[in-house]
Amino acid sequence: MSLLIVDNLGKAYRGYHSEWQRIARWFYLPVRPSEEHWVLKNISFAIEPGEAIGIVGQNGAGKSTLLKMITGTLQPTEGNVQVNGRIAAILELGMGFSTELTGRQNAYHAAGLMGFSAEQIEQAMPEIEAFADIGEYIEEPVRTYSSGMQVRLAFAVATAVRPDILIVDEALAVGDAAFQRKCFRRIEEFQEKGTTLLLVTHDIETVKKICDKALFLRQGGVAAYGPAKSVCDAYEKALFGGSKSAGKATVDTDPEFEPLVDPSLMSDCEVAYGDGRALIESIWLESQEGHLANVFGSSDSLILKYRVRFNVETTGVAFAFMIKTRDGVALFGMDTAHMPEVEGRIFAAGEKVLIRFELGNAFAPGNYYINCGVRDDGDDVSVFLHRRVDAALFRVCADRGTSVKSGLINAPVEFSMECV
Repeated sequence: MSLLIVDNLGKAYRGYHSEWQRIARWFYLPVRPSEEHWVLKNISFAIEPGEAIGIVGQNGAGKSTLLKMITGTLQPTEGNVQVNGRIAAILELGMGFSTELTGRQNAYHAAGLMGFSAEQIEQAMPEIEAFADIGEYIEEPVRTYSSGMQVRLAFAVATAVRPDILIVDEALAVGDAAFQRKCFRRIEEFQEKGTTLLLVTHDIETVKKICDKALFLRQGGVAAYGPAKSVCDAYEKALFGGSKSAGKATVDTDPEFEPLVDPSLMSDCEVAYGDGRALIESIWLESQEGHLANVFGSSDSLILKYRVRFNVETTGVAFAFMIKTRDGVALFGMDTAHMPEVEGRIFAAGEKVLIRFELGNAFAPGNYYINCGVRDDGDDVSVFLHRRVDAALFRVCADRGTSVKSGLINAPVEFSMECV
């Protein structure tokens, strides 16, 4: 039996000439609205136990509206939803926590609204505290929390007891990399035990990795539904597609791939520090042709550039960068220490330089973070003049040149077989 059945679901927002007409509509009197806007229409699909379904689409496509109707917080205009199990959902930052109540009080209230008894909540609280890992803040008002702390507590409450259906709407995007991995590990454990996952995210590679199927919503309707990879490919083509004559890049993941700019690949977790003697003003990536790009195919080289302004005269400088996974694993880093172009050079106050690194692409499909730094190696202990951590992102997409099936690098592989 399907855990979730969505049948011909639709949601419209209607306007009326007067409130009396709106009230008359409540009693099913034949009153025609003055205006009608359909957010979703003709949405149908079913989910089996243990499946993971990703929902993709541009902002305004109706993704969050669909999840709200599935969870019952919003009533559909037409169609129906059949749920055969318990749902746990994180549809917004903090699950609607009261900012004046403490984290513990909000956890009790949220768990109660999810149907847990006082005894069950009491038993689950140690696990909630341990998973959220926010320390003494559990006793502080939620208004003192960062967005990441709210997500930690919300996810811990929602998953304190394994649900039949877990719904996550972009909430994990604000968590730090280590906590994101912790959440996905719990999701994987739940899936192994039969939990169904419904995930809304702009991270297409995550959908491809953890979801069996995907639903692509476009302008309030189903543009594609089926295997995750094919649906994500269709979404990318729709998102970036266009004629070259119009100045827009196109996507064709098989066999060719052109560098693209995905505006959703923006870091919201950057950390910067330094002694102020220099400032990294901007960081960006380009294709080999010199066009701005943050989405690359498996054979595309990456050109990393950043602009540095020196505030005081400085020598002994090294320029550095590092590339990390979303989980914070360092994949590759280098600097210009001992390179003749910079060794011994004196940079004057007010001078600006453009740094350029060209990298061969050996990355597996996925999203990656970039750190950039300007360092003073003149003394025994190196000091950063300025460092920007997780300042930019880029994505490598799968194409015909992708050989990796698991792991973090895409090494060229040749295969042969002969009878002996």
